[in-house]
This record gives sequence, C-alpha cells and structure tokens, in this order.
Amino acid sequence: MSTIYILWLREVKRYLRSRPQIIASLAQPLLYLLVLGFGLGPVFQSSGQGSYIQFIGPGVIGMGILFTSIFSGIGLLWDRQFGFLKETLVAPVPRLQIMAGRTLGGATIAMIQGTLVLIVCMVAGFRPQSFGAIPMALMFMALTAIVFAALGTAIGSSLKDMQGFQLIMNFMVMPIFFLSGALFPLTNLPTALTVATRLDPMAYGVDGLRAAFIGLSQIGVATDAIVLAIVATLFLILGARAFSRIQV
Repeated sequence: MSTIYILWLREVKRYLRSRPQIIASLAQPLLYLLVLGFGLGPVFQSSGQGSYIQFIGPGVIGMGILFTSIFSGIGLLWDRQFGFLKETLVAPVPRLQIMAGRTLGGATIAMIQGTLVLIVCMVAGFRPQSFGAIPMALMFMALTAIVFAALGTAIGSSLKDMQGFQLIMNFMVMPIFFLSGALFPLTNLPTALTVATRLDPMAYGVDGLRAAFIGLSQIGVATDAIVLAIVATLFLILGARAFSRIQV
C-alpha cells in the first residue's frame, strides 16, 4: 500500500506544480461552455428544453475529467523516456501496485480538474439543483476518472513513443466526448447513433453527473453507476495486463 500511496502522491504533486498547465487545461471547457452555452442557449430554450447552460454544464465537467484522466497516460511515456519508469519497475514491489498508484493518481488529478471546471461553470451561471447531491456527483466523477485513467494507462503501457499516443488519443477522445451526450440530449436519436452512445462509457458518466446536478437522467442513475463500475473493472484489468508486459 505504501508504494501505491507514494506513486499516487507523486502524480498529484507533479500536477499541482504545473500551474500553467492547470490554467491552460481550463481553456477548452471554458470555450465549449461560453461559445456553445450562450450561442445555442436561445435555440435550446425556444425548443422548450430550458437553460442550455444548465444542460451543458455537467457535460463540460465530464469533458474536463475525460481529457485529464485519459491523457494521464502521457506521464507513463515521459517516465519511460527519462528513465524513471525503469527505476520504478526494477524495484522489489509488484507491478500491480505501481499501476494502481499511477492510475489512482491520474484519477485524482482528473477529479481536481473536474472540480475546477465546476467552479468555472458556476461563475458562468450554472447552478446545481441541490448541493445535497454533491456526494453522488463526486461518485460519478470518481468512476469516470478511474475508467479513463485506467484506459490511458493501458494505452500508454502498450506504446513506446509520444507521437503514437497522441494519434490514438486524438482518434479516440473526440468521438468519446461527442457521443457522450454532453452537448445534446440522448433522446429521439437515430438507431445507429443511439447504439453508439450506449457503447460509450462517457455517456453514463455524463448522464450520472446530469442526474446529480440538475435531476435529469436519460439512462438511469443505477444503470449509470453499474455500467461505469463494470467498465472501470475491465479497464483496470486490461491496464494491469498491459503494464505487466512492459519491458524494462
């Protein structure tokens, strides 16, 4: 457990020291929130759907968690490039603990990022329906962060260069985000698009956050939690297998 804690703490400290990165990472959620939130707000409201800022807020929070957690796999490639990973892997500790520490560190960073995005959303006018739902929102933030931090670790463990990771992430992240329902309701969609959204783990995270913050769920809170827990377990297993095969 001490190994998991040390690696978790290292990842969190590395994130907290990179203040310019923290500020820069808020730019994209802020862009979506302000441009789409206020730009499409009148259209959304005229269709009888209410405030678009209220609707898009949980989606933007989920986007911050998604991007931060899945890109935590880049840290694995940096450590491999500069030799820290080799020093860690030759230590007399199980690789599973190393992988768990790094993944939990990435998930914690993603939750911090999601909290910062929530603050930005509230400044822009987003208001949670009830602050009593914050614990449920934190649960969905944690589940989403673990899912994609584990996925980032699995992908980072399977690659050896930064360029390959960035190509794969750019190919995966944007479809995952746009199919999550962060920007549009998941009701009355074409059959093919409905199937695609149901296969996207992020859709369950966004739906859970929306249920917690504004009381709106299009899938079901219990289903959201169960699917995220199952996918998190699956990705953790895949990440552990990929990490155990890294050659020193």
